[in-house]
Amino acid sequence: MITIVLVWLVLALIFLLLPVLAVIDILRSKFEGNENILMLLLVIFVPFGAIIYFLIGPSRKIRFR
Repeated sequence: MITIVLVWLVLALIFLLLPVLAVIDILRSKFEGNENILMLLLVIFVPFGAIIYFLIGPSRKIRFR
Protein backbone atom coordinates (compact mmCIF):
# COMPACT_ATOMS: atom_id res chain seq x y z
CA MET A 1 0.00 0.00 0.00
CA ILE A 2 2.79 2.40 0.92
CA THR A 3 4.67 1.65 -2.29
CA ILE A 4 1.62 2.51 -4.39
CA VAL A 5 1.28 5.83 -2.58
CA LEU A 6 4.98 6.54 -3.07
CA VAL A 7 4.77 5.75 -6.78
CA TRP A 8 1.81 8.13 -7.16
CA LEU A 9 3.63 10.84 -5.21
CA VAL A 10 6.73 10.51 -7.39
CA LEU A 11 4.64 10.61 -10.59
CA ALA A 12 2.71 13.64 -9.36
CA LEU A 13 5.94 15.40 -8.46
CA ILE A 14 7.38 14.70 -11.90
CA PHE A 15 4.31 15.95 -13.73
CA LEU A 16 4.18 19.08 -11.57
CA LEU A 17 7.91 19.77 -11.68
CA LEU A 18 8.50 19.19 -15.41
CA PRO A 19 6.29 22.08 -16.61
CA VAL A 20 7.90 24.45 -14.12
CA LEU A 21 11.37 23.45 -15.27
CA ALA A 22 10.30 23.78 -18.91
CA VAL A 23 8.95 27.31 -18.39
CA ILE A 24 12.15 28.35 -16.60
CA ASP A 25 14.23 26.88 -19.42
CA ILE A 26 12.15 28.65 -22.07
CA LEU A 27 12.44 32.01 -20.32
CA ARG A 28 16.22 31.66 -20.01
CA SER A 29 16.77 30.51 -23.61
CA LYS A 30 16.82 32.32 -26.94
CA PHE A 31 14.73 31.12 -29.87
CA GLU A 32 14.26 32.51 -33.35
CA GLY A 33 11.27 34.78 -33.89
CA ASN A 34 8.25 34.02 -31.74
CA GLU A 35 9.16 30.43 -31.01
CA ASN A 36 9.58 31.15 -27.30
CA ILE A 37 5.92 32.18 -27.10
CA LEU A 38 4.90 29.07 -29.02
CA MET A 39 6.96 26.89 -26.70
CA LEU A 40 5.35 28.50 -23.64
CA LEU A 41 1.89 27.89 -25.08
CA LEU A 42 2.84 24.30 -25.80
CA VAL A 43 3.96 23.69 -22.22
CA ILE A 44 1.01 25.45 -20.63
CA PHE A 45 -1.91 24.24 -22.72
CA VAL A 46 -0.96 20.88 -24.24
CA PRO A 47 -1.13 17.76 -22.07
CA PHE A 48 2.39 16.37 -21.75
CA GLY A 49 3.62 19.59 -23.38
CA ALA A 50 6.66 19.71 -21.11
CA ILE A 51 7.76 16.29 -22.30
CA ILE A 52 7.25 17.37 -25.91
CA TYR A 53 9.23 20.55 -25.22
CA PHE A 54 12.17 18.64 -23.75
CA LEU A 55 12.20 16.42 -26.84
CA ILE A 56 12.08 19.17 -29.50
CA GLY A 57 13.02 22.37 -27.65
CA PRO A 58 16.78 21.97 -27.36
CA SER A 59 17.18 21.59 -31.11
CA ARG A 60 15.22 24.84 -31.68
CA LYS A 61 17.40 27.02 -29.43
CA ILE A 62 19.82 29.56 -30.85
CA ARG A 63 23.38 28.40 -30.21
CA PHE A 64 26.10 30.94 -29.54
CA ARG A 65 29.58 30.08 -30.75
